[in-house]
Amino acid sequence: MLRKLFRAVKLGHWQIHEKETIDEIIFRTTKMRNRLMLELMARGGMRVGEVLKLRAADVDDQKLTIRNPKSGKVSEAVFIPKKLADRLKDYIRARGMEGEQRIFPISYTAARVMVRRAGALVGVHLRPHDLRRHAATYASRSGVPVEIVSKVILRHANLSTTQRYLGKVSDVEAVRWIENLYG
Repeated sequence: MLRKLFRAVKLGHWQIHEKETIDEIIFRTTKMRNRLMLELMARGGMRVGEVLKLRAADVDDQKLTIRNPKSGKVSEAVFIPKKLADRLKDYIRARGMEGEQRIFPISYTAARVMVRRAGALVGVHLRPHDLRRHAATYASRSGVPVEIVSKVILRHANLSTTQRYLGKVSDVEAVRWIENLYG
């Protein structure tokens, strides 16, 4: 017990995957349920638990309602791209889902395994939260203000929490941004 209390905290950084890698993982996934789950995490910035709790009634075009989110609020809104919203609505309609029926009735463990296997298709060690970090990093590096990334995409209460998600900027990326600004 003492060993657990006094062990050194690991301060390792997670790997931020490039957009092309995440896109390849999504497009190589053939099962529609799995592909939708991956896209909701990678393009909507959703946590795996939020994806698993989604019900047919929570889908309103490009706006998804998350009930009882981690923030402690009654609900939060997630906004997703139109193409993803259309595929999600088609998936719900094709399976005859309605009302309070869960869209993805699998366990948290099964979802983690699915994400890990999807990453293995392209030789990447992938975890569900890596997709959420990707959503934040990609939006930020595409020029979306950090306030929007924080409050809309990740739905964080504090900006400092979001800044930890964004990872380090590589030298190549720093040069590209400087060239875009002043070149």
